[in-house]
Amino acid sequence: MLLKDKVAVVYGAGGSIGGAAARAFAREGARVFLAGRTAASLDRLAEGVRAAGGTAETAVVDAREAAAVDSFVDDIAARTGRLDISFNAIGYGDVQKPLMEISEADFLQPIVTAMRSQFLTTRAAARHMASRGTGVILVFGGGGPQTLPGLGGFKIALDALEGLRRQWAVELGPQGVRVVTLKSGGVPESLPDGFPGSKEIVDSLVEATQLGRAATLADVGDVAAFVASDRARTLTSTDVNISCGAIVD
Repeated sequence: MLLKDKVAVVYGAGGSIGGAAARAFAREGARVFLAGRTAASLDRLAEGVRAAGGTAETAVVDAREAAAVDSFVDDIAARTGRLDISFNAIGYGDVQKPLMEISEADFLQPIVTAMRSQFLTTRAAARHMASRGTGVILVFGGGGPQTLPGLGGFKIALDALEGLRRQWAVELGPQGVRVVTLKSGGVPESLPDGFPGSKEIVDSLVEATQLGRAATLADVGDVAAFVASDRARTLTSTDVNISCGAIVD
């Protein structure tokens, strides 16, 4: 088990990406704390984790609120004596339109949400990780040189995440804390059922890859678990590209 006896927190756990990571962490032996804004989806995930033999607890937490995040993390550390992994996979509420057509509020929404949430959740975890000299912060998203028209502020938010990841990594590295981004180029399974134009979107995601297939949710979970484990202890201040070649470094 890659994560035996580790303590992990996953924000946005009710979503498909967060859920995939949470299941993989639990499968690999971590005690998982699931955070999100919808209790029902968190409870369903926790039941699935437990049914598979894992350990999971849930809490309704808005990852954009400093007091809520700090209280949540401090309680976990007080109860378990440690915090090893923090993975933030919340959605950013992006509105995707051409820049000449999008409103100021809709443009800024994903950028502000991404920066606020990732800053707050990383800071809360880092306080406890640094004191123990170990820990892993995982960020999902990440940018690259390529982009497409009509994305509004979404791609800009992903690029900003990379800047934030670099800053956290250089400041937390001396305390033994690693910071890594996972970037996928899009996961077809994460599209909601009945999403308008889903077939065309999936086809475009696959067509953009070099392997003729896109990452699955299982791929995301497997890579997240590996990167969070001690086997990846040399990885920090970098991204791990699981886009099947859709994003070219």
